[in-house]
Amino acid sequence: MEFGFEVFALLALAAFVAGTIDALAGGGGLITIPALMAAGIPPVQAIATNKLQSSFGTTSAVLAFARQGRIDFRRFLWPAVGAFAGSVGGAIAIQLVDPSFLAGLVPVLLVAMASYFLLGPKASEAERHARLGQAALVTIMFALGFYDGFFGPGTGSFMATMLVALFGFGLVSATAHTKLLNLSSNIAALATLVIGGQVLWTVGLVMAVASIAGGQLGAHLALGKAGARLIRPLLVVMSLALTAKLLMEPGNPLVGWVRGLVG
Repeated sequence: MEFGFEVFALLALAAFVAGTIDALAGGGGLITIPALMAAGIPPVQAIATNKLQSSFGTTSAVLAFARQGRIDFRRFLWPAVGAFAGSVGGAIAIQLVDPSFLAGLVPVLLVAMASYFLLGPKASEAERHARLGQAALVTIMFALGFYDGFFGPGTGSFMATMLVALFGFGLVSATAHTKLLNLSSNIAALATLVIGGQVLWTVGLVMAVASIAGGQLGAHLALGKAGARLIRPLLVVMSLALTAKLLMEPGNPLVGWVRGLVG
């Protein structure tokens, strides 16, 4: 596929904004995937190309957080391996199973997540007592990695929520470690899609440059004095925006179920 300069410029702008938001709260694909599809790229290739550019942006954010000593690589080695393995399994499973049922389940999960940050205990950068141990952390990240490879929307937000709600992390610390975990699951899914020949390399690499810059800006904002205050509302906004997008898609099973119940 061939694109003009204007299309590349708009896609790069979308990647920059998405990279910034991703580093803060996740959900950047809500911007880039529709942008890629608006450029005339088929859905599977759009998802594959988005994995390429977002992997660069997420790597950029990981490096920025790591330079500030905000990532415990030793503790998160096995959770990252779990996310990687789960994502490989999810990417294989999507070729065998219809993922449409998740389009109905995910909005419910996203609303629950937004409600937690709106109504639950105030999350700050202060660490709290973890409710679950390391084995549970690895297991949960394996499951979320599987979800990322199988379906994907909101993976970073789900990971951050689990780290805050179940493992006692502060918001900024949870965001930093989420970038590492999400990078692991992204690379696994990307490798599977590359093997399938679905990635548009020129488009993806142009967007990747912008995504790297956005990831650096987002990480800088997260590490600033207003970091925790920025992340909490962004998680809520991105969760509700993604919920609205999924519910507006034709054939969403949750919408059909509700209409049948009301009718």
